[in-house]
This record gives sequence, C-alpha cells and structure tokens, in this order.
Amino acid sequence: MRVSSLFVVAAATAPLCVLGAGTLGFALGARNADGSCKDQQAYEDDFDVLSKISPNPPSTPLKQLDPHTENLPIVRTYAQVDGAIQNTPCSVSGAILPAAQAKGFQVVIGLWAEALDADIKEFHTYAKQYESTVYAVTVGSESLYRYYHETDGHTTGLSNTELNSAINTYTQAMLDLGLKFPVGTADSWNVYNDGTADDIIQNTNVSILLVNAFGYWQDVSICNASLTYFDDLTQAYTHISSVAGRSIELWNGETGWPTTPGASYGSAIDGVNEAYTFFKQGVCALLGWNKNVFYFEAFDEPWKPASTGLSNQTEPETGWGLYNSDRTPKFPNNDYSCSFDTKETNSNILC
Repeated sequence: MRVSSLFVVAAATAPLCVLGAGTLGFALGARNADGSCKDQQAYEDDFDVLSKISPNPPSTPLKQLDPHTENLPIVRTYAQVDGAIQNTPCSVSGAILPAAQAKGFQVVIGLWAEALDADIKEFHTYAKQYESTVYAVTVGSESLYRYYHETDGHTTGLSNTELNSAINTYTQAMLDLGLKFPVGTADSWNVYNDGTADDIIQNTNVSILLVNAFGYWQDVSICNASLTYFDDLTQAYTHISSVAGRSIELWNGETGWPTTPGASYGSAIDGVNEAYTFFKQGVCALLGWNKNVFYFEAFDEPWKPASTGLSNQTEPETGWGLYNSDRTPKFPNNDYSCSFDTKETNSNILC
C-alpha cells in the first residue's frame, strides 16, 4: 500500500506526538428514529449530547471547534428540504439553525444539487437571521460519484458541467442576498483522486471541499481499515493540491464504521468494537495530524434504506451512528476519548 508523507505512516506504528489537533464534526440526519422530521427541539437534544463528547485527554485538548469564528462545535447537513421519504419532506434550515444558535453550534449547510432551487429557497428564508451559525455551504453530496461511478446509467447525480453550474448558481444567489459563505461540495475520495472532479477543484468559486473516505466500503478488515483510510485521503488531498492552484479548505467529509448486528461488507464486519477500534486508530489519528473530520454519523437512523459500495454489495445504513438512535452511547464505557497514540490498547480495541 502506498502512503505518502502527508499522513506520516510512521505514526501508524508508533505513539503520535501531537502539536495540534484537527476539528471533529458530525454528520447529522434530518429525521427522528421513526422517519418523522426533526423539529427545533429534536436538534437541540442532539446538540446537548454532541456537546458532551470530549475525545481527548486533558493534556492534549482536541478542539471540537470552528477555526474561523467563535470556536463553536460543528455539524454538517445534506439537504435543506429533505426528501428521503417520499411525500414527507422535512424543512431543515428552519429547525436546525435556531437550534444551533441556541446551543452554540455551527452548521455546514448542505444543498441537494439535484433539487437546488427548493433548497436555496428554504435556506435563504433563514440565512440572514442565522448567518453567524453557518460555517460553509456545500452544493451536492457525492453528485459526481453517483453520476460517474454508480452503475445506474447516469440516472442520479450530476456531471462535472452540471455540478459546476449548480455551484455557480448558488454562489450568485448568495451574493445577491448580501451573504458570503465558503462554498464547495462533498464527494468521494476517488473522484477527487482520479481526475473526475478536476473541473470542480479548479472552479474559483470553490473554497472548501469535503472528501469522504471509508475503510469499510473498501472491503478491508478492521485491522487494515485505518491504513486504507489514510492512504485514500492522502491520494485525494495530494491530487487536489496538485491541480487547485490556490488554497482550498479540506475536510474529511465522512468516515465511520457501522455496528448493525450480523451485517458485513466483504471483509469489513459490523460491530461496536470494530467501530470503537476504527475511531481510536483511524479518526483519532487523523485528528492528531491536525486534519478535520466529520464523523458519519452522529446517531443511528433505523428508518434508512440500504447503501451500495464499490463492489455493488448492499449493506444496511441504519447503524452508523456514534450514538444509538435514542442518543444513548454505543462505545464501551462511554469512551469517546482520543489519546492520539495509535498503539493504544484496551480489551475492546481489536488490533
């Protein structure tokens, strides 16, 4: 496996000396466990739980913070009119933004690029009032991956030209309203690495990119998952840097490990200890290298349909949360700490 110097591979086999720590954020769904739409109180309840996560020992504080403005914890969303369940759309901005303001969080606003007009209308109804809670705006979620890499004949997602047009359309709508947020997109690591996303990277309206990477969906065992994760991100980040021609803020837009009993994806086996191991050896290590991570996802979503990986095998997407759907902790002893020592061991770490 090729691992470049961006994530120093020696740290995978030795304790990590932490000079700074990256920001830990959370992907947050728009629906309750039964599929109904979250209201402001539900989001506030989410934030109450997430604000208590302190994945760090006191000697190496992990900044679960916004590096741009007021040092606030952060979540990301996917659409502002969530249409995941037919005929029951959820209005997201009007619920999550006041909740974020009340609880001291910031939000990366996700706009579903294939329904851009409706999402812009929903978001801009509240954007001026809650401007200080908005960290950035991403237009599209794996739009290029779904268009170019899923074997469905381009029936979902957007082409490069279409996604660039959507990004430019939103940028102008934002400026017309007198707003100025960092704008970008979120997509899979491989479309950034293989050149598929080069036109997006070179769009000067793009100032932030979220790069999704999962050892799990690469069909590797838990004991190889962290190195696969580091390698995938290294390739993507290196390629972005080589073609951008300017500074772009980069986040690992999604990563995680599912805990659905009895499920697996090839060599990747679901389980609580597997998720705990990946968090300790993968997520914590990346944070220790001062890279920003959105964990997918904050809470289980038992209403969700299955997802499909690169090998076209489907797997339930109901059990990816750091927490159960009732907001109770999953990890052994409620341990969400990061020692930043990739050789940390305890009876629940599998490798």
